[in-house]
Amino acid sequence: MNPVVLDGLLAAGGAGGGEEVGDVIAVAHASSPYITVYPWSASGFGAKFANPFTLPPSTAYGVSFSPLGDAIAVAHAGSPYVSAYPWSASGFGVKFAAPSTRPSSTALEVAFSPAGGAIAVGHDGSPYISVYPWSASGFGAKFANPSTRPPNIGRGVSFSPAGDAVAVGHGGSPYISAYPWSASGFGAKFANPSTLPASDVYSVAFSPSGDTIALASRNSPYLIAYPWSASGFGAKFANPSTLPTGDGNGVSFSPSGDAIAVVVRYSPYISAYSWSASGFGAKFANPSTPLNSLSTEVAFSPAGDAIAVTHSSSPYISAYSWSASGFGAKFANPSTLPSNTGQSVAFRPTPT
Repeated sequence: MNPVVLDGLLAAGGAGGGEEVGDVIAVAHASSPYITVYPWSASGFGAKFANPFTLPPSTAYGVSFSPLGDAIAVAHAGSPYVSAYPWSASGFGVKFAAPSTRPSSTALEVAFSPAGGAIAVGHDGSPYISVYPWSASGFGAKFANPSTRPPNIGRGVSFSPAGDAVAVGHGGSPYISAYPWSASGFGAKFANPSTLPASDVYSVAFSPSGDTIALASRNSPYLIAYPWSASGFGAKFANPSTLPTGDGNGVSFSPSGDAIAVVVRYSPYISAYSWSASGFGAKFANPSTPLNSLSTEVAFSPAGDAIAVTHSSSPYISAYSWSASGFGAKFANPSTLPSNTGQSVAFRPTPT
């Protein structure tokens, strides 16, 4: 989830209660109730879940589910800047208590660690990233800040699939900072990539196998990827032969790791490419039903058979079927739309 429209972003989440795989999709957006969640099936959107009893206080910039699907977190403007709720087949539970040490300002991104023992928040005031232990009781005491902090607004946040690294995209060179991660918190910052992004990084994603890190960035080439290992960044992959059309706002790999999608400021608002160990392959054809406005975030369903995009004009969320051939038909819009600009989207993960 990314903050270009309203300069913010976020991701986190959860759902439990024995639902089927990929059966929930959540949208963070710019007007009350700020978070909207729907059942999801092969037919697309179901009827909207009831709003949480305690709403986020202002514009929500990011959302995602805990690995077990039993919690959902939202990054937002307005104190406490991050809100988290239990999630079950019935929907939202009673809001967890806010962290005792809150992020310092508007939260733009949120992510759970793969094992579910930590939750990270990117925000627009120093130290720009805050990480907390996470348990069934909610937030624990904040981990110590990294010894080398990001230099500016923390936007995109992601843990590696192994949970042994955390990366934050930010304003200010080098635009991406990555750290070893353990039960003790941050380790010493990895060396910067030898080829830096050209400008602010709004979104970060590791490949499912953990051997690649991809960035959506404000300036050309807008989508950047590096090999990733225990040593950190490798030499940048060659750019795709057909570049995205503008500022990169969100990036996501398909669950099988054979495709990568980026959403951008200008038409066609999304570009998707085949992906392999060699890097970018050919660009997939644009969806036959085009998106209608600046797009802010993108997510694949856990089964890899759908792709969803948030954007700045109604219906604010669009979803398409997805296959090895790329985009399929657009799903019907939800019967109850998000109330304003969609800022972030997340499917409930498949619990393991």
